[in-house]
Amino acid sequence: MTGGIVVFGILALLVIVIIAKTAVVVPQQSAYVVERLGRYHATLSAGFHVLLPFVDAIRYRHSLKETAIDIPAQVCITRDNVQVGVDGILYLKVLNPERASYGISDFIFAISQLAQTTLRSEVGKIDLDRTFEERTNINLQVVTELDKASEAWGVKVLRYEIKNITPPHDVLAAMEKQMRAEREKRAVILTSEGQRDAAVNTAEGEKQQVIKASEARKQQQINEADGQAAAILSVSSATAEGIRRVAEAIKQPGGFEAVQLRVAEQYVEQFGRLAKESNTLILPANASDVGSMIALAMKSIQAGRSS
Repeated sequence: MTGGIVVFGILALLVIVIIAKTAVVVPQQSAYVVERLGRYHATLSAGFHVLLPFVDAIRYRHSLKETAIDIPAQVCITRDNVQVGVDGILYLKVLNPERASYGISDFIFAISQLAQTTLRSEVGKIDLDRTFEERTNINLQVVTELDKASEAWGVKVLRYEIKNITPPHDVLAAMEKQMRAEREKRAVILTSEGQRDAAVNTAEGEKQQVIKASEARKQQQINEADGQAAAILSVSSATAEGIRRVAEAIKQPGGFEAVQLRVAEQYVEQFGRLAKESNTLILPANASDVGSMIALAMKSIQAGRSS
């Protein structure tokens, strides 16, 4: 009875071990390559699977997620014979687990080596000054070349990014000196352009000032001329109105005598003013005959009335 229990226990343990060895759970974004009796049998995707004991065996386990590979720094020679150190990062993804298992022994090592050789080739096509500005093109060329080779390996190269481009110390010092000279040159050019723009703006401002001043003087002269013309018209109208009223007043009874008196007052007033303003006075022969002068003036007025 005791021996039967031991045998049963051994058999139960053997069954558990076999089940543990044959039951497989594949994680998400993973693929297992199964061989049956040494030959490719199937690729297990994510989920639970049961293998045949002692017949099936998992040979390769691949991750289907995007993987980043660090490409070590290497020395590349540019077209103008300058040695620069270049490193980068490669991003790839396994698309066909069967090809990735049997197409090449180690696709990561192969792709890394191919990335380095392709990078050296691409850097050797351009001068040092263009290596920094041609990063994007270099990355694209590396990806294109790697993608051609990795297709047979079941691997898709997604992108390649250059991390650093390190020139020699003497070249780096010369580049810094050149960059400093370029900046000083741009500073001098910008300063001169600023001075030129300032001078142009100042001249333009003075020009506008002169134009505005001349327009103001022109408008002032026009306004003054209009004012003088209006004043002359007003004075003429007032003079004409005054003469007309004087003429009407003369026609009234006693008007002629009033005019005669007014003429006599004006004569005496003007004669007295001439005597005050000048020491030298030229008088007509009959200047003392006020009556004859008034009579002469009144004759002129009468002649005007009769006409």
